[in-house]
Amino acid sequence: MSDLSGKIAVVTGAGAKRSMGRAIAMQLAADGADTAVADLLFDPGSVFEEDRDWGGLNRVAEDIRALGRRAVAVKADVSSEADVDNLFKTTQEVLGPADIVVHCVGIRGPVPVPIHEMSLDIWQKLLDVNLTGAFLMGRAAAKTMIPRASGKIVMISSMAGLKAYPGSVAYGATKHGVLGIVKTMAAELGKYGINVNGVCPGRFNTNFRDEHIRTTAEKTGEALGETALKDLECPFPIWLGRAGTPDDISGLVAFLVSDKAAYITGETIVIDGGGG
Repeated sequence: MSDLSGKIAVVTGAGAKRSMGRAIAMQLAADGADTAVADLLFDPGSVFEEDRDWGGLNRVAEDIRALGRRAVAVKADVSSEADVDNLFKTTQEVLGPADIVVHCVGIRGPVPVPIHEMSLDIWQKLLDVNLTGAFLMGRAAAKTMIPRASGKIVMISSMAGLKAYPGSVAYGATKHGVLGIVKTMAAELGKYGINVNGVCPGRFNTNFRDEHIRTTAEKTGEALGETALKDLECPFPIWLGRAGTPDDISGLVAFLVSDKAAYITGETIVIDGGGG
């Protein structure tokens, strides 16, 4: 357990029940941090029938308060400069200036789509959300943390930010770019006592794949649950024998934003169950 007592955290992509963002926000709160949670929608929805009554961002905020921490839920499009600025302004007004920022937002787009079939609209959408979103979040975090000469920033990239996966040129390019932002920020912000690190998850059972599962089920006529199970099947073996869960990543992030990781910055941490 990390001691984050007295810290203020901002976590994006936290509205879906099975999201990494929600698990990370809950872990940081359990470790003592007052937490602002953000997502594009207050209730992102889910392809899983058992998640249909989930309360979204407001439910996450309620669960954080139940732990005895302060919380605020903010609707934010991370590709919008105004929304990101409002997220940090609201966090400061309600909780205080952010000490910790964990950026979990990302979209995959339709896959597999080879480059010669990729539309400019899809390419631009992924650039806006995955790459411009990371830039805007990183910039806002830096502006908040530099005056206080301290802070922890973690950005969630992907194994697609380290390796090539045919059919995902836009996603791969943006996730490689996120790691470029991480390393450059770490080099620039180290003199202010700010740590910046990236995390590259492998195959995880989260709501991230909901859009792909939904469109695949529509094409095949399969039930959503059947398609979801097939989507978790890996084309390569995972040494630990299973897909990851949001709780698998929340502990890693809690460590990276704690004082226990004070001498770690500019790093890319792989969390994939082994086997790459």
